[in-house]
Amino acid sequence: MLTTANEIVLSVRGLKKKIGRKTIIHNVSFEVHAGEIFGFLGPNGSGKTTTIRMLVDLIKPTEGKVLVCGEDISLFPERALAHVGCIVENPEMYTFMTGWENLEHFARMQAGITAARISEVVGIVGLDQRIQDKVKTYSLGMRQRLGIAQALLGSPKLLILDEPTNGLDPKGIKELREFIRILSEGGMSLFISSHLLSEIQLMCDRVAIIAHGEVIAVGEVDELVSQAGSYTIWQLDQPDEARQMFSHQTDIQLISDNEHRIDESILTTLQDPIVTVMDEDQISAWVNKFVSAGIDVRSVQRVAPSLEELFLKLTEGESIV
Repeated sequence: MLTTANEIVLSVRGLKKKIGRKTIIHNVSFEVHAGEIFGFLGPNGSGKTTTIRMLVDLIKPTEGKVLVCGEDISLFPERALAHVGCIVENPEMYTFMTGWENLEHFARMQAGITAARISEVVGIVGLDQRIQDKVKTYSLGMRQRLGIAQALLGSPKLLILDEPTNGLDPKGIKELREFIRILSEGGMSLFISSHLLSEIQLMCDRVAIIAHGEVIAVGEVDELVSQAGSYTIWQLDQPDEARQMFSHQTDIQLISDNEHRIDESILTTLQDPIVTVMDEDQISAWVNKFVSAGIDVRSVQRVAPSLEELFLKLTEGESIV
């Protein structure tokens, strides 16, 4: 059955988990739509893997519901999980067997998986040339792709990947990112857990940010980033005089070197840049003020904050990569 962009493939409602008297997951709620790449972002220990284990019925929630394609996973787990492919933490494979033999082994656990389907998923993950080699000869990236192939055997509507870039080199991460986008363009929904801000920002359409077992923000990546505000970076021939002019303004904030989180590669090309937080419509007036004051404006640029900026703002500086 084809999915539409408005279809809700995964619905998580008021999910809670208690161990003894301690609540480790607090009222987690979000939705994943058909064909979107949904990021689940949080530092190690924030509750990501515990939540994923509840999403795939490996552990039971204390409260709340998980629905996959409308099926309640607590009431009809087999029907719900028929729509899901998942890799929780590291993919486990038999290293003494070939990639093909591993896929055959997993295919026997599901009804109706043919050799043709195995060949199809091998092609999807790009392992055609190595699928008959033993898994012990595979790189970490190849094992990751073999794990994804195994998760795709049942033609799921939702693919859940827990920290999929862990241990991959930059080339492997780039290939995985491109591969995930191809799956999404084919209509599959992807739920990707990660503590890597840069990867979530590059890879995902929407994101839920989790800290201390609680979802603190959900939305489109660009929309969430815009909430953290933007920086305006000035390069002027008289920076000390310009700082003095800015310092008298209550509606403009001067940002010191240790306060901003701008990519250093942007600033290293500039000589004594001034970083401010100000409304965009103020810029042209300030250019005119500087010119009138005999201060040469060499450059002015707006820089959007990273997802890291938003995360630190929301979590009061909790550590994340």
